[in-house]
Amino acid sequence: METKINNGVYLVVDPSIEQQQLFEHLAAALEQGIAAVQLWDHFPNENAKQEIIPVVCAMCKASAVPVLINNDWQLLKMYPLDGVHFDALPEKLTSIKNEIGRNFLVGVTVNNDLSVVEQAEANKLDYISFCSIFPSSTSNSCELVSFDTIRKARAITAMPIFLAGGIRLDNISKLSELDYNGVAIVSGIMKADDPAAVTKQYNQLLKK
Repeated sequence: METKINNGVYLVVDPSIEQQQLFEHLAAALEQGIAAVQLWDHFPNENAKQEIIPVVCAMCKASAVPVLINNDWQLLKMYPLDGVHFDALPEKLTSIKNEIGRNFLVGVTVNNDLSVVEQAEANKLDYISFCSIFPSSTSNSCELVSFDTIRKARAITAMPIFLAGGIRLDNISKLSELDYNGVAIVSGIMKADDPAAVTKQYNQLLKK
């Protein structure tokens, strides 16, 4: 199991898309190198969980890439997942950790409320993810985050900071003034005609 989140592309996978496309695009992204994979909690049914999660875990393990489930932490007891990403920090995180009974990665979505960053720091989370940086169809429930909030967050914590929401190859350069560790991408890779090429481009731009 990976004990930390690396820098780079944090790929969010929507499990409601066609499975062959899901696996093919994930494989292409893994070949180019990504930091982590999050399985979004949009499974169409229970059978889809059984069909998708073990395959994704096996694919990512072969590339030493951690797999996190979105919100549904109970699944850590059923599958070899490496962690959980919460849309909101649960009140009983310590109880959840005790129930799981093993180490696992924990991240949380944050917006302009810096108290969530402080809570994440106090709970020794593994990373935080700001949403939404730019307007996005897949992040339409997130408010737009100000760059000043991200700067203040870096003063609060040294944990990895990821940026999510509407980040494209043609606007990622606008983030150059910020101190962050990676970007979370959904449709930009999973719906791309050439996911390998797009992942490679994101990696190249993140290294500049």
